[in-house]
Amino acid sequence: MTPDFISRIIGMVVFAIAGARLGVQTAEFLNLDVESRAFIFGLVGLLFGLVVTPWVTVRPIRFMRHSINELPIERLLMTLTGALVGLTLALLAAYPLSLLPVPFGTFIPPLFMVIAAYLGMSIFGIRTREILDMFSNRFGKAPGRTLVQSSRRLLLDTSVLIDGRIVDVAETGFIGGTLIAPRFVLNELHRVADSSDQLRRDRGRRGLRLLNKIQRSDDIPVTIVDDDFEDIPEVDNKLIALAQQMNAAIITNDYNLNQLAEAQGIPVLNINRLSNAVRPMVIPGEKFPVRIIQEGRDANQGVGYLDDGTMIVVENGKSYMDRTIMVSVTKLINKDTGRMIFAVPEAQGTARVAPTG
Repeated sequence: MTPDFISRIIGMVVFAIAGARLGVQTAEFLNLDVESRAFIFGLVGLLFGLVVTPWVTVRPIRFMRHSINELPIERLLMTLTGALVGLTLALLAAYPLSLLPVPFGTFIPPLFMVIAAYLGMSIFGIRTREILDMFSNRFGKAPGRTLVQSSRRLLLDTSVLIDGRIVDVAETGFIGGTLIAPRFVLNELHRVADSSDQLRRDRGRRGLRLLNKIQRSDDIPVTIVDDDFEDIPEVDNKLIALAQQMNAAIITNDYNLNQLAEAQGIPVLNINRLSNAVRPMVIPGEKFPVRIIQEGRDANQGVGYLDDGTMIVVENGKSYMDRTIMVSVTKLINKDTGRMIFAVPEAQGTARVAPTG
């Protein structure tokens, strides 16, 4: 049974009893038929409890839980600290305010307490970065620890967790935000890890290991949220809906998700695009050695790879299979899906074969 269902049952019973009691008191006061009034008021109370109870019990608690899950931990702590400071100031002012003439001395102290707590939460929550910076500069911070993180939220998709490069990028400190792993993404990752296909199973388990590694890191803020959209079947569409709801960006290396999210105005951080940006630049005419390890798609093509994984397509390189040769770059293609370099053997027809050592 769901919490909503349980709360409705309890609400029906409580409000039905309360309604019946109210009906009895009303009937006695107006000298009306007690049984009929009690039945009618009890029925109204039962219907009221059925409809309203989840909205005043379970759902506010669920909303608070989701809000707390979405907040970066440093902002949550500063918000609670602000509420405590506000309540402390209100407590100090309560006695002087209670000396005001009636009725002001009665209702102003509790009203001031509520206002002070709200202002403390708002001020400390909004100025979290500045407050932590102040304490960091005043008392210093432990080397290698990031005490203050950007308030922006970054949703992780399944492909970027399986890919694994996000761990290295996050550890460098360039992410500048809180990484958020939705529960439905983790569920998909578990399904991949339980796949009957050996390759998919290994990739899923690798993704789970990397997520655990991120969670154990003291320098990478990570949050897992339970928000879901049961009426949306596709995980990519769920991720886009959650990004819109949370005003968050998406981290991915999935080209289709990248295009779909950008079409709807959602910021996307593409790991492949970042990888292309930090790779060493090459220009047409540049020469370097490459080992030909496989045939290309077209006739007489050979394929090799740089140390960073960039594919080198060598025209007329098929004859140099399993050998390291000097090549000259002819064309460079950069896409969100990766980078590809086209080259030809140096001095076509008289290529100098480099040592294979």
